[in-house]
Amino acid sequence: MKKGGKLIIFSAPSGSGKTTIVRHLLKQPELNLAFSVSATSRPQRGEEKDGINYYFMSTSDFKQHIKDGDFLEWEEVYRDNFYGTLNSEIERLWAEGKNVIFDIDVVGGLRIKKKFPEKTLAVFVKPPSVDELKIRLKKRSTESDDKINMRVAKASVELATAPQFDNVIKNYDLDVALEEAHQLVAEFVGAKGANIEEES
Repeated sequence: MKKGGKLIIFSAPSGSGKTTIVRHLLKQPELNLAFSVSATSRPQRGEEKDGINYYFMSTSDFKQHIKDGDFLEWEEVYRDNFYGTLNSEIERLWAEGKNVIFDIDVVGGLRIKKKFPEKTLAVFVKPPSVDELKIRLKKRSTESDDKINMRVAKASVELATAPQFDNVIKNYDLDVALEEAHQLVAEFVGAKGANIEEES
């Protein structure tokens, strides 16, 4: 794969607020970010659009892409629910001269960090508590109680990986978390207006 811009990863258990943070950062023009659209074998939900929310594909197609070595990283997050980052997606965004931002599973995020250690900023978003996570997931009203319980159980495992990330943002107050995320990314990509002095 050709070398290009920086890679910024946001990983967290479902419901931690990473998607809200990533969407906020994408609106900041000085960061020169573009969103990496993941591929998935799960069905589309609600108003999701192919190529915008995800690249939707069948399980058999996904497995063929794995065999062909088309993924930078991939993971079977739940049984037959595959998620991954296509090499072609990163190359496309790098060709546009962009820094690439990911809203990605913890395992996938750490794999990218391992492949591009010097080019990657990996940020873990921590929820106030697992109980608060469960409340947030229930408020979404998009999944069954069984699926929510699966996500909560997985969250406990994911939280244990936080020390492997470059930075941890505790999302107790969204405005504070957004500001902290912006500062981290601005410094990493060398955006104008970033506070270069590091806090001790």
